[in-house]
Amino acid sequence: MSLSPPAVLAVLYFLTVAFGAFLLWLPISHYDAVGVGEAIFTATSAVTVTGLVVVDTGAEFSLFGQIVIACLMQFGGLGLMVFAVVILSAFGIPIGMPHKVMLREDLNQATISNLGRLVRIIVTVSLGCEAVGAVLLAFVFVPELGWGMGLWHAIFHSISAFNNAGFALYPDSLSGWVGNPLMNITVTTMFILGGLGFIVVGDIYQHRKWRKLSLHSKLMIAGTLWLIVIGVVGFAVLEWRNPGTLAGLETTGDKLWASWFQGVTPRTAGFNTIDTAAMEDSTTLLTIMLMIVGGGSTSTAGGIKVTSLIVMLLATVAFFKRRPALHVFGRSLPLDQVLKVMALATISGLLMFASLFALTATQDIAFRDLAFEVASAFGTVGLTHGATAELNWAGRAVIIAVMFLGRVGPLTLGFFLAAKSRPRVRYPSDKVFLG
Repeated sequence: MSLSPPAVLAVLYFLTVAFGAFLLWLPISHYDAVGVGEAIFTATSAVTVTGLVVVDTGAEFSLFGQIVIACLMQFGGLGLMVFAVVILSAFGIPIGMPHKVMLREDLNQATISNLGRLVRIIVTVSLGCEAVGAVLLAFVFVPELGWGMGLWHAIFHSISAFNNAGFALYPDSLSGWVGNPLMNITVTTMFILGGLGFIVVGDIYQHRKWRKLSLHSKLMIAGTLWLIVIGVVGFAVLEWRNPGTLAGLETTGDKLWASWFQGVTPRTAGFNTIDTAAMEDSTTLLTIMLMIVGGGSTSTAGGIKVTSLIVMLLATVAFFKRRPALHVFGRSLPLDQVLKVMALATISGLLMFASLFALTATQDIAFRDLAFEVASAFGTVGLTHGATAELNWAGRAVIIAVMFLGRVGPLTLGFFLAAKSRPRVRYPSDKVFLG
């Protein structure tokens, strides 16, 4: 019996996690503090480019284990994206025309034949950005750690940053460089580019003029800029007098750099330069909302995606203005786009609600911390209030499932939504009372 494309995709994600967990469980990968459960959790977090951890990555995993984690992050952010659009066809797995059309539209391609070009763009952009990032980060790590260890730390954090993975080799993430301009600029630039999406980066490189960019690229750029402003300004205003975060820093410059970093990192990056557990409740809620939104389609980021948020807002505006169609940047959006976004948002909301309910029923942890954990896992972000290490086996199982579904779910859902069918029977229309 042949599997459907969504089932094949889910199985291959699962097999990748299982193989990664086996490698991380081997004695050569760790220093006797990693069992089967820790290996499975870490492998899932790496493949889904989330960044939540139950053990200290830098202290508990050997160099071999860290290399395995880096490869899993790379394959999760880059390989599975490429795999999702071309490898099914390359292996001869039958894909119907509705699925091919969905892939073409989702990747903003004119024809199916452009997928080969897309793969080249993805590989070039990813490896190019990671190489530049590693060189720049080497100026930070090499003077402190020496050539060998410094270069490895630069490479590891470069891969983690571009793939929006959030894995760091330090227990406090990147807090040691809270005021370092090179660290702040390099890491944030990489995960912003990774979160924009390969299509957008390739579109910008090819056209370099706003009017020539595709509608998807315009929406992603505009939406990303607005979310960055909201995140950065919101964090600075809400945390400026908090002694546990910004007020505890020595200089105004450090406060501004920390505000910048923490304002953009919820977009599924997962790094932090301050203690996220010390944030105000208002800042925590803002961060949760940003984590749920995530980044762009065909990117290394998770979440419901920026374009989905924009479409929902446009649909709301169109409803109140009694417009029959959605208009933006001189283009109109069809109704099926709205229905797709509604389905994605509904399923995502139900998943997070059910997961949070399961955690509150099985964990003796504050509700705020559990809500933060669920949003971080679903958005494949990796930020935490410290609850990850406190989860029991049931809690870890829930978070593993949420990370897996947060990464695989939106893409597999797209396959189902792409398969259009004509009803054989038509029914008379009627009305129900809403609101």
